[in-house]
Amino acid sequence: MLTIKLPQLFSNHQVPRVFREDGIISGYRHPRSSALDCLLSSFQMTNETINIWTHFLPTWYFLWRFILLCSSLDFVNESYSWPLLVYMLLICLYPFTSSCAHTFSSMSPESRHICYFLDYGALSLYSLGCAISYGAYVMPDCWVDSWLHHHFVPIAVLNTLVCTGLSCYSRFPELEFPHRSKILRTGAFVYPFLFDNIPLFYRLLLCSSQSCAHSEALSSHCHHLLFAFLTCFL
Repeated sequence: MLTIKLPQLFSNHQVPRVFREDGIISGYRHPRSSALDCLLSSFQMTNETINIWTHFLPTWYFLWRFILLCSSLDFVNESYSWPLLVYMLLICLYPFTSSCAHTFSSMSPESRHICYFLDYGALSLYSLGCAISYGAYVMPDCWVDSWLHHHFVPIAVLNTLVCTGLSCYSRFPELEFPHRSKILRTGAFVYPFLFDNIPLFYRLLLCSSQSCAHSEALSSHCHHLLFAFLTCFL
């Protein structure tokens, strides 16, 4: 009979400092785990299990939504739908990449850094996808053909490059200056979010001051910002 032996888990004082997480005492994987052990550990209660599954499962939901859109929209011939195509591709790529990064981050200290570099890069690409779609579909009418409208996506591309580099760099001083590292990484994530949502913030403020009629899109944007805010406490 075939039996599968799950990998051994360790406490925080049994693994190198680079693998430790604040507030997590046990459930660490071996710092030299094999790829198979990393996959098997996703079915254990480790320090990465929640991160793995909360990114892996949404990947399939977004992929399903993408397939539905492909059946109803002509992404090849309708140029108006291309920003949505880019956004959907990146919203499928980001959680899958993040799930893989958390899964295989315990193979070695070097692989841990590489995995998180890929994770940060995917997150920045997702932010760029948001900027592309917001620039195409959410830009207020009074801003169309303005300087910001023409430079919104190029600035977002620059933000992607700079913030990816900054978040990756933040891993190097993490052991000696953990607070500085966390500030740099948080800033690299928060700034693109704030920039991408400038058109949305303006729309919401305009509607709150002018009592716009309720719309499904406005309600969706409000829920989006609410849940984005709540993720700060996770």
